[in-house]
Amino acid sequence: MIIAETKNFILESHPRPEISRTDGGHLVINPKIAVKDRTELSVELAKEMASLSHIAGRSMKSGLAKRGIELGRINYQDNGNWRQDLHLHLYGRAIDAIYQTYGEPVRAARKPEDKIDQEKLNTDDCEAIRSELLKFTKEEQYKGLIT
Repeated sequence: MIIAETKNFILESHPRPEISRTDGGHLVINPKIAVKDRTELSVELAKEMASLSHIAGRSMKSGLAKRGIELGRINYQDNGNWRQDLHLHLYGRAIDAIYQTYGEPVRAARKPEDKIDQEKLNTDDCEAIRSELLKFTKEEQYKGLIT
């Protein structure tokens, strides 16, 4: 589910999350053009992606808190292992997580076929994140970021 877009990037819930919604949730930022990694982005595109990850993290924390999921932190990971183009994962780390225990590294599958399907963020979770994001876009540093 798409949560927000900038001119060059899309923020969405991950379709096959590594972190279940109750353990903190999983978002991903995808560029609208295929690039191998950050080094292929212009400085302006790199800044746009960084700004989107910043507002997305803030929105994820406050939006999920309103849904009863308290995040202690967010892990931001630019992996590119299975999918060879740039994308940035936001792994929410809930303080009371059961499977993806807070304070421990994310238990990610080493091969796609070993992946354990986790519960996705639902529509209400995504709407809560989007609502927070839209509130933050009124702040000067984010003006004009979201299209």
